[in-house]
Amino acid sequence: SKLPVVVCRIAQRRCDFCPAIISFAFIFLRTSSCTMMAGFMSYFGGRRDTKQSARDAIVGLRQQLQMIEKKEEYLQKKIEEELKKAKANAVSNKAVATQALRRKKASEADMDRLAGQRLQLELQINTLESANMNAETLGAMKKASDVLASIHGNMDIDKVDATMAKINEQKDIANEIAEALAAPSGLEVDEEELKAELADLEQETLDERLAGAEHVPLHIPAGARRVEERPQAQAVEDDEETQLKELQAALAM
Repeated sequence: SKLPVVVCRIAQRRCDFCPAIISFAFIFLRTSSCTMMAGFMSYFGGRRDTKQSARDAIVGLRQQLQMIEKKEEYLQKKIEEELKKAKANAVSNKAVATQALRRKKASEADMDRLAGQRLQLELQINTLESANMNAETLGAMKKASDVLASIHGNMDIDKVDATMAKINEQKDIANEIAEALAAPSGLEVDEEELKAELADLEQETLDERLAGAEHVPLHIPAGARRVEERPQAQAVEDDEETQLKELQAALAM
């Protein structure tokens, strides 16, 4: 920037007797111009990292929270000391005891204010952490969406259908080749001739079974034999009874 140089030249003409003032003016204007330019750049064109800003804010809040906790510890010790002092002087020196109680009350009021500030800081920390987590989650989802878009950029349903049609066509060709390789070569069989031969074999088998059945000896079950023997035994018993009756009749005569 030419502004500091011009100002310094004007100051040198009017203040030749004080080089120190000129140097100070030059440094001040140079620093101011750089600060202003940095501010303009950050306002119009500069972009800060939101993640880093969130981290810096969380770190600053946690540092302030630690300071408040240390202050609370100090006030708690002071309250205990003032309470002891008030108890020790409650009878012998009431004025000292009263002042101690006043300081105790003031410390307790400070403790209450610090408790409220600590609560606000904790809420802000939780809010920033949640917002930062949401931003990171959204960023991750956006990256995943961009990757999916890049993957599907060269794909559409027509290309998928065409690819699947080619795959099915190649499968059919492979099956035809496999069947052609597995089929026997040079042998033609007449199906009618095979059926006739099978019928002859079936008739021959039945004839052999019938011929074997004619030479099988007759087999009478044991139960049937007992049924046939029972009438013969009954006839023998009837004859014996008849003879006995005849003998009795002869003796009676």
